[in-house]
Amino acid sequence: MTPNDTDERSQVGLRPAARAGLDVMLTDAVMGNGGVGRVLKPRAAARTIAGLARHPRRATRDAAGLGVELARVAAGRSDAAAPKGDRRFGDRAWQDNWLLRRVMQAYLATCDTVDRLISDAELDWRTERQARFAAGNLLDALAPTNFPWSNPAVLKESIDQGGGNLVRGGRRFLRDMTQSPRLPASVDVTKFEVGGNLAVTPGSVVWRTEVFELIQYGPVTERVHEVPLLFVPPTINKYYILDISPGRSMVQWLLEQQQQVFTISWRNPDVPQGHFDLDTYAQAVLEARDVVAEITGQRAVNVNAACSGGIITACAVGHLAAIGEQDKVGALTMMVCALDQARMGTAGAFASRELAAAAVAESARKGYIDGRALEGVFAWLRPNDLVWNYFVNNYLLGNDPPAFDILYWNQDTVRLAAGLHRDFIHAALDNALTRRGAVETLGTPIDLGAIELDSYSVAGLRDHIVPWENAYRSAQLLGGTKRFVLSTSGHIQALVNPPSAESRASYRVTDDPAGEPEAWVETADVKRGSWWPDYREWLSERAGELMPAPKTLGSREHKATAKAPGSYVHAS
Repeated sequence: MTPNDTDERSQVGLRPAARAGLDVMLTDAVMGNGGVGRVLKPRAAARTIAGLARHPRRATRDAAGLGVELARVAAGRSDAAAPKGDRRFGDRAWQDNWLLRRVMQAYLATCDTVDRLISDAELDWRTERQARFAAGNLLDALAPTNFPWSNPAVLKESIDQGGGNLVRGGRRFLRDMTQSPRLPASVDVTKFEVGGNLAVTPGSVVWRTEVFELIQYGPVTERVHEVPLLFVPPTINKYYILDISPGRSMVQWLLEQQQQVFTISWRNPDVPQGHFDLDTYAQAVLEARDVVAEITGQRAVNVNAACSGGIITACAVGHLAAIGEQDKVGALTMMVCALDQARMGTAGAFASRELAAAAVAESARKGYIDGRALEGVFAWLRPNDLVWNYFVNNYLLGNDPPAFDILYWNQDTVRLAAGLHRDFIHAALDNALTRRGAVETLGTPIDLGAIELDSYSVAGLRDHIVPWENAYRSAQLLGGTKRFVLSTSGHIQALVNPPSAESRASYRVTDDPAGEPEAWVETADVKRGSWWPDYREWLSERAGELMPAPKTLGSREHKATAKAPGSYVHAS
């Protein structure tokens, strides 16, 4: 999961192709293919050339068009401009300096031509994804902003400091390249502390197992809804994205909306926990649910699950449905979660069963997937925002990386147990959750259509991890009434989306996510602001009556043992 919402491919005219499915990301993290290994696809290049050879007139037209546009650039008659929001070309020198303006326009013209050439080759979708990914990464790397002699901000800083910025940057470069994941640092880690200025909502650990800690948060209102809410966070990151800085914490905000909130904090697995698999985590979700129910005295518990935690939760609730106990869950919320992984970004384009099998075998040998490797994979999915932006800032400008809470959380990585990795890979490659009984959890075949619960699904329009189209189709798999919300944000900003007067957020919503997602989004009304208030209304209607807030946390059977954020979140 990564923080930035800007779609850099659209900035330079190349269509986006860098979104990846779970199977691709996990395979790359094991096999070390997060960057160059996945860019270099000779077969895709050969097929692209062959496709253009079948349409020589189109290729000739595109080449001639580039020549004409470059001539216009050289003569100063081109009106090409960087798309609004492309921060790379934000310096006024790109417009005011005649030479830099021509450099930028020539670059943009080349990007547009490459995009047209790939389209004109009439490739199958798999090859097209691979070709666009390779071309996009190459063009991103060759952007004039990435070189000290063609970046006006770097030129000015080098003159002002007599090259001191490049000396500092060179030292940082050598330091960063000697440690995994060999990327420029994205955040000043000295500015944050989990439990200090992150994850500070008051609460207590009320249950601890080998797999997770369960945190109950203290109420902040005199009365609360009787049906509690349990958060199931991703297993690939630490839970506190749901309780990030004060004022931006979803946990804190929901407490203010009179909700009783609990969250799971997963253990960071190491070699001894390599056997943790889908059954292990699904059982943990059900155990946490049981503890929440006992503490609050409620039969049903509302559940909110995010990303990979959503896959686990869907299987756990599917198990309850199979044994006739789904009434233990009240309402189900799925945030940025793909249950249907068909043609999920580059998933089908880059995945192969042979490579996936090798990755599963390698993670089984080690016992886990290293979190730093996953961080590298995520970064190379969006190189402009997560690699080159910091390359320029840290190495060319010689600046310290920024202090941003989400970026800190993003680099606070965890490991993924080999058993869960295996089960995720198998389910993703076969898109098994879309087929009744194709996945078995806790000894029962899973049928998502048998989950007859009210569901609320949230996706991000610019999500590069879970394409919103897949989240939309995933909502269709569930039974019961459905509400689907499409935020205009990306993967993380779709979650960290607090209401505020300054927010530029917006969202679309439907209570009937039927048909094709592309057809729906064209006609859906855009609502201004955060989707959180919409969620409050939906959740409150399903959270029972108001009652006096509990005066203590935990219960006689499940005592509060430690203050939030607990101990598992600190394990590295």
